[in-house]
Amino acid sequence: MIPLSPPLVRLVEHLSHHGIKPIFVGGFVRDFFTGHTTSDLDIELYGVTSLETLEVLLRPFGKLGLYGKSFGVLKLNYEGYSIDFSPPRTESKSGFGHKGFELEWFSDLDFSTAARRRDFTINAIGYDPLTHTLLDPFGGVEDLKAKRLKCVDSETFIDDPLRVLRAVQFAARFELTCDKNLLALCRQMIANGALRELPKERIFEEFKKLLLQSNRPSIGMALLRDMGGLGFFSPLDRLEETPQEKDSHPEGSVWIHTLMALDSMASLRCGEWRDDIVLMLAVLLHDIGKPDTTIYADGILNAPKHAEIGAEMAQGWLERVTEDKTLISRILPLIRYHGWPRKLYRSNALDSDILRLSTYVCIRDLILVAKADFFGRAFVGDIPEHFEAGEWLYERASALGVLVEPPAPLLMGRDLIALGMPPSEAFKSILNDAYDAQLNQLFCTRNQALEWLNICLERGKL
Repeated sequence: MIPLSPPLVRLVEHLSHHGIKPIFVGGFVRDFFTGHTTSDLDIELYGVTSLETLEVLLRPFGKLGLYGKSFGVLKLNYEGYSIDFSPPRTESKSGFGHKGFELEWFSDLDFSTAARRRDFTINAIGYDPLTHTLLDPFGGVEDLKAKRLKCVDSETFIDDPLRVLRAVQFAARFELTCDKNLLALCRQMIANGALRELPKERIFEEFKKLLLQSNRPSIGMALLRDMGGLGFFSPLDRLEETPQEKDSHPEGSVWIHTLMALDSMASLRCGEWRDDIVLMLAVLLHDIGKPDTTIYADGILNAPKHAEIGAEMAQGWLERVTEDKTLISRILPLIRYHGWPRKLYRSNALDSDILRLSTYVCIRDLILVAKADFFGRAFVGDIPEHFEAGEWLYERASALGVLVEPPAPLLMGRDLIALGMPPSEAFKSILNDAYDAQLNQLFCTRNQALEWLNICLERGKL
């Protein structure tokens, strides 16, 4: 018996009173067996004669979303739940991509037939809240217990190209092993160009689930590699063939290091999705410049300028999966400067170096990326308890007030006007020089800044 909250009980009883049999399906049922909780519910409604009738019945519970009507789906936000209602239906492939399907509704379709259209057995489990009966025609519960990911129907699975990436993120989120038959189907789909059928926004949504909802996203990325899908996300496909110096990276290739760093970053997520996806993608891509820059010189493997080149490559990669320019603009500096916390620590950098770094990148985020990079590797001997470089930089940047953003300029255009200078294009150059002097700590207060400005003007240095 799956316990339902009082609001859901009221909804179920209301539908039943009007001759409709609700069956909970999908993630709500699956997550009961995995110990997860979700507020996103899917309910199939047996006995529905029309969507119009359903709308009238559901209207007392809240405002309905109409954007799913063409697919036979109504959305309701109710008592903290986001609920999708749909009649049982079958699907058949009719066109290109993951939306190219013809749907046919059946108000009296049996659950087994309706569930056959679903992707994985773990998502084809139903629950009848009226009889407290579990409906599991394809053995999804047993597959969950066995940590196994299987498809429901081999013939229809290949119709939807999005299911390849769904397999990747489900395997990671629930730490499942991909069934051999499912792996073969996904390999066939990728070889036949399935990923090329997907719009970038759908690809990005599946990557978000992989990177934000799994404790070990490396499982999904390793599965994508086994499916032959890394070529679509090149140059990730080249990381495995790129070696690293054994003293600093005894774990092996750049690919192995990247997977370990991803899992390390997953343990550092804060729970705010935009911040977390920036950090996770930065770690995923932080070494993509190494295949093009790794050299063997004087008996040592090195990858000079891999961070700078990698940031340029990452921009193209990110633009293939998202239109979110703000997100991209936050990720690229993290890749470009991911080695700087340790670099500044080793050189016992000056405050001015840290101030200048804050103008390029969010130091707080940079420390997290560098920490995931540091711990995302094998160690000879004991694993360090602390990331000393990160702790050092955090303390210094906090003391300087630049942990999250750079220092505000102490001199502004109004200060030049107050000295009797008429506004002109020269202002920009003067203020840039002033800010550069501020970062070099030639002055630290507004009064000192004004004194510096007067001296420079008197001496004709500006």
